[in-house]
Amino acid sequence: MTNTNNPLRIGWIGTGRMGFQLAARLLKAGHEVAVYNRTRPKAEPLEELGAVVVDQPIDLADRDVVFSMVSASADLEAVTTGDAGVLTDEVVAPRVLIDSSTVSPVTSVKVRAAATERGTEFLAAPVSGNPKVIAAGKLTIAVSGPLAVYEEVESLLHALGRSVTYVGEDEVARLVKIAHNVFLGVVTQSLAEITVLAEKGGVSRAAFLEFLNDSVMGSVFTRYKSPAFVNLDFTPTFTNPLLRKDFDLGLEAARSLEVPMPLASATAQLVAAAIGAGHVKDDFATLLLEQGRNAGITLEPQDVTVDDGLSPA
Repeated sequence: MTNTNNPLRIGWIGTGRMGFQLAARLLKAGHEVAVYNRTRPKAEPLEELGAVVVDQPIDLADRDVVFSMVSASADLEAVTTGDAGVLTDEVVAPRVLIDSSTVSPVTSVKVRAAATERGTEFLAAPVSGNPKVIAAGKLTIAVSGPLAVYEEVESLLHALGRSVTYVGEDEVARLVKIAHNVFLGVVTQSLAEITVLAEKGGVSRAAFLEFLNDSVMGSVFTRYKSPAFVNLDFTPTFTNPLLRKDFDLGLEAARSLEVPMPLASATAQLVAAAIGAGHVKDDFATLLLEQGRNAGITLEPQDVTVDDGLSPA
């Protein structure tokens, strides 16, 4: 789809923590990008990289490819088919709409239908990562929709991160992302449990996690979360309310597909308990604090330098 003699005109909707960094990657790769964000000042710093900031999603309707990355299902409907949405111009519509939000398959179906009605191809392309993962060049993307359309825009998607996987037709990428985030929560709760067990038995969190990360059980994720667990720095990358939303979506899918998920169900309750305890704005790694409280110990920062394994690319 890319033509060096006639470069693509790209639109980007949503410049939160993730969207801002991804739009910046496209700009740094030399693409022409116009951006919209509900709170305009959050998008304006992208002007320094060459972006044009617009006032409404409909202002991006004449773009070749429009990406969207918003917080929830209702937000996606608002920026696509709501007042002044990108699909509401009576004359023009984007050739391709690529949505990277984490939303329900039901909403994705509705937006796909609206796009098709306007002659716009639609790809669901949710991502795995956070701003630091993006900076390290390790973002991963699952994509579903028409294979031919995916192949046309694949090079654009590869500009965003390390790995792009086509997973099938229609909305299946949504299920892939929801399953991923449910696993994220279950793994984090399990990591909190064994870390508190080790500490209550007399092992420092730093020592335990160093051992774990160097073993076959260690992973990119356990290493990445280790600084937060050791030093109790809960600067948010992903919050408990957002995690609860994804558990709700995952358990809803499990019910509809008749798949029992006892571990996920139990973890969803622990995430809800963390929210009830007031951990709503900090990182979801605060599950560790609740595990410590339930075990009868008060965790303290250990002030140890811990490598998170995410050096910038």
